[in-house]
Amino acid sequence: MMKYFCLLFFLATSVFAQEYNPKTFEKEIGSFDQKDALEGAKSGSNLFVGSSTLRMWPDMQSYFPKAYVINRGFGGSKFEDLLYYTDRAITPYKPAKIFIYGGDNDIAAGIATDVILEQAKQLREKIRAALPGVPVVFIGAKPSVARWHLKNKYEEFNKALKAYSKKSRKTQFVDMWNPMLDKDGMVYKDIFLQDNLHMKAEGYKIWQKFLTPYLINNNFPK
Repeated sequence: MMKYFCLLFFLATSVFAQEYNPKTFEKEIGSFDQKDALEGAKSGSNLFVGSSTLRMWPDMQSYFPKAYVINRGFGGSKFEDLLYYTDRAITPYKPAKIFIYGGDNDIAAGIATDVILEQAKQLREKIRAALPGVPVVFIGAKPSVARWHLKNKYEEFNKALKAYSKKSRKTQFVDMWNPMLDKDGMVYKDIFLQDNLHMKAEGYKIWQKFLTPYLINNNFPK
């Protein structure tokens, strides 16, 4: 009887631990609210939203001097977080174009490709409904030393997201996987910080090269 009770307790606590907490990033989103109230973000930007790969790119504007960019990367966010915070982290900015980086943490958390892709689709349709006509660019999940053991999962997700983007109106996909591999097909090791997950400037220079053609230029606020 005791063993049965312990098993039930374990299953219950495991399910509870996996429940989504929508308030996980409330502090970070709140800081965006405060920043916008003080500085007044203007419409017409190239809006970047997604996980800490973007958050840890604080000097993003300097990489794209001809384009107006707003960086709203937050924490270890996943697609479920982008869905929850769409009305605060995306639509209020009335951007000219939206760049989304998601899937990296989702895959690391063990979420299945079909689930991640479905959430990406839901996010795209939510944006389409709120901001009709605004293009969306999905930035493919990047490789990293820390998560190289999940290589097959990343490639599977990127392939699925690329295929969806081709079929979805005003939606594009930028491959960031292959540009970060050497001639032997291994991820560059010298472009990451000590955690082997987040990038140094050398990594962001690769992103700069492959993202620049997708940005809408000369749309700085007056």
